[in-house]
Amino acid sequence: MHQQNNQSLRTILYIVLSKIPSGRLVTYGQLAKMAGYPGAARAVGALLKQLPEGTQLPWHRVVAAGGRLSLPVNTPSVDEQRRRLTAEGVLISQDRVKLTHYQWQS
Repeated sequence: MHQQNNQSLRTILYIVLSKIPSGRLVTYGQLAKMAGYPGAARAVGALLKQLPEGTQLPWHRVVAAGGRLSLPVNTPSVDEQRRRLTAEGVLISQDRVKLTHYQWQS
């Protein structure tokens, strides 16, 4: 992705990400589409990995297609995502959530 497009995606992505309500989830692809970059799910994932330590953005509300927690198993990041989602009332079973119950439609 071109540098200027990457910066535009980052800015819009952060704005959209900040609006996801507590207890609601979006997929990487859905977030890309909402930011105006359909088909850029991988770019969204790459940008989320670059979020600064201690960010207030709700990165934990983004999951893979089908409701799968996509962070590496047995890592502090996925443990933190699980903890935050559970605190928001999201039920997780076998590292999956039911998108039919929790998916946010803006």
